[in-house]
Amino acid sequence: MDSGELALRALGWVLSDPTRAHRFLDLTGLTPDGLRLLLNERETHAAVLDFLAAHEPDLTAAAEALDVPPVQFAAARERLTS
Repeated sequence: MDSGELALRALGWVLSDPTRAHRFLDLTGLTPDGLRLLLNERETHAAVLDFLAAHEPDLTAAAEALDVPPVQFAAARERLTS
């Protein structure tokens, strides 16, 4: 799975919980409309992965829900920014 696909799957997981979704929007400064507009941008994908990396319980839960090792999120983030 490529980095963008992993980030979008992770975003779906983030947005599946209203409290977590609100925290994501607050921390990134995005609005729902802004997120829709920037959904396919590398910077948005990186922001999703940064959000998960900043809170280990979310990182662990997302990895479990998406059936990927947590380290794969960090590797995807690195590929997006290099």
